[in-house]
Amino acid sequence: MDKIVLITGATSGIGEACAKKFAADGDHLIITGRRAERLQKLTAELENNYGVKILPLVFDVQDRQAVESTLGTLTAEWQQIDILINNAGLASGRASFENADMNDWETMLNTNVYGLLYVSKAIVPFMIARKKGHIINMGSIAGKEVYENGNVYCASKFAVDAINKAMRIDLLKHNI
Repeated sequence: MDKIVLITGATSGIGEACAKKFAADGDHLIITGRRAERLQKLTAELENNYGVKILPLVFDVQDRQAVESTLGTLTAEWQQIDILINNAGLASGRASFENADMNDWETMLNTNVYGLLYVSKAIVPFMIARKKGHIINMGSIAGKEVYENGNVYCASKFAVDAINKAMRIDLLKHNI
């Protein structure tokens, strides 16, 4: 295999666009998402249009055990991940702080922050073993500037920005 790219949240939006671009460039993909039918449809499209290998994995990045058990059982061939794109994310609830639903807050933090950490923690050992890799954590302008009713979503994206900076410092010694 040539380059292997793992993309979380690949079933729509930026994640799907990234999958199509990398496949068009001839890279093999591990695509993840919560919706099996969308993953299967995208897998078929990419394999048919670009002739690349695709490994679709269905799990929710919020579920630490699912992340660990799924990514922990990758075959040696698929462990050779060159690029990890942590794209899975969401914005739940658009209420002002005093009216916000705490379940929305937990969902956003569990997906946007913890999901990114769970997936990265599972993949980084493969990159360290190879002494190379790239990690792209999708942020947002909401991680630089807050806006009305964006309270916890903005906080989650500020966290992603801080995690990006800290991961770079910690992992640069491994050529990641």
